[in-house]
Amino acid sequence: MFLAQYSCPICQKVLSFIEKSYRCENNHSFDQAKEGYVNLLPVQHKHSKDPGDNKAMVNARRAFLDNGFYQPLADELQRLYQQYADLAQPVFDAGCGEGFYTHQYANNTNTVYGIDIAKNAVRIAAKKYKDCQFSVGTLSQLPFADNFFAWINSIYAPILEKEFTRVLASNGYLVTVTPAKNHLIELKHLIYRDAKQHDTNKLPIENLTLVEEKEVNYVMEFNKGTDIINLLSMTPFAFKATEKLLDDLKSRKSFTCQADFLIRLYQNKT
Repeated sequence: MFLAQYSCPICQKVLSFIEKSYRCENNHSFDQAKEGYVNLLPVQHKHSKDPGDNKAMVNARRAFLDNGFYQPLADELQRLYQQYADLAQPVFDAGCGEGFYTHQYANNTNTVYGIDIAKNAVRIAAKKYKDCQFSVGTLSQLPFADNFFAWINSIYAPILEKEFTRVLASNGYLVTVTPAKNHLIELKHLIYRDAKQHDTNKLPIENLTLVEEKEVNYVMEFNKGTDIINLLSMTPFAFKATEKLLDDLKSRKSFTCQADFLIRLYQNKT
């Protein structure tokens, strides 16, 4: 395990790890939790008492991902990483959640970091994946030095180009994953009378060079209602589902639904 290198989220000075705490020269201190993560989200940076996904949402996503339904996406991300990356350089998963994608980048020579604003998710990630460095934090003010990462992932997370570019090394790569046109379209049809395709025209990154763009599309087959409910719980349209629909989905023995992802790989050619 490599020692994590963080910057203080309050004063941006280097944090040193001393006796299970991260401390800067201005004496700002952040204790390491028993699970191994560190909370680098000061109270003044919070917009609510418990920001991010709640415990139920985190557990639903964890169960769904652990069942492998999105593994084809993870496999394609690994293909890109193996093809383009310097495998010994630091990796950052922005909005890491429970660490499902994060830990798949860890090897014997690199350091892999994951940050999420949801403490519930980070606690699970740190407990399960000891070969990565996890912290609670906000993507809008990352606790890292400039040009620190050679590889950054943003998978279904807010894409903050200015801050991501700040911590991205020269010639480093940024990968974004967003919904392609038909992502979960069958599930959407059950909820919305006029279910629309996702708009894929907008480029979330303006000042980096687009190196590769690929759509990953496949059909997921479900034979348990719990898996369908877990999938629904991961989506923003879960709040639109009626009790009648929830009961129907729970009782289903079969359901097919498209997974449709748009992967874009960018390079910082500065």
